[in-house]
Amino acid sequence: MATVAITGAARGIGLEIARQHVEAGDNVIALARSASDQLNDLAAASNGKLTIHAMDVAEDASVKAAAAASGSDPIDVLYNVAGVTGPSSEKELETADWQAWNDTFNVMVQGPLRVLQAFLPRMDKGAKVINITSQLGASTWPYGGFYAYAASKAALNRLMRSVAIDLKDRGVIVGLVHPGWVQTDMGGAGADITPAESAAGIRKVAADWTLETSGDFLKWNGEPHAW
Repeated sequence: MATVAITGAARGIGLEIARQHVEAGDNVIALARSASDQLNDLAAASNGKLTIHAMDVAEDASVKAAAAASGSDPIDVLYNVAGVTGPSSEKELETADWQAWNDTFNVMVQGPLRVLQAFLPRMDKGAKVINITSQLGASTWPYGGFYAYAASKAALNRLMRSVAIDLKDRGVIVGLVHPGWVQTDMGGAGADITPAESAAGIRKVAADWTLETSGDFLKWNGEPHAW
């Protein structure tokens, strides 16, 4: 039985990861700005296995308060899932909403590091930090657009590779996962795979991650992702 913490747990991939960990008998710390009906229902049916804590990953005080309220049990896996799409328009070359850019980087880059900092004292050797990133953050992505989103995911990838190096002596494993094109609010109904398929793949990849591969960028099916 593991204890896992999941940001962005109210919907989409985060909710499905939470559901599958509960079904596996694990204890789940569900972190979200506000709980959805689905998350509340999951908590009610979990026999105390899942607890919900309000957390806005963009705010230091909120992150620290939620981490403190979640108890003191060691964390086996921390999933950084929370994210935003950021600004996007056909005129991104001509104009930009810089406040929206700042907000995007705050959630997508600073946010995962804030959450890691808050839970790190509870992470022992062998604990894992699994960051949900995107193929848009790879230099091999062959399309334009989505400037703020793609740039923030590229920054997250580089940040967490550095974190992986710095945590290696402590035995804490860091991973970066592209979840696939998933049928969520962000991915749309026409996406390739369901949240259940993505979450099952992410959980298997996380379980198989080792210290030797800490900092790697993988796809949800376990294949390496080109940077």
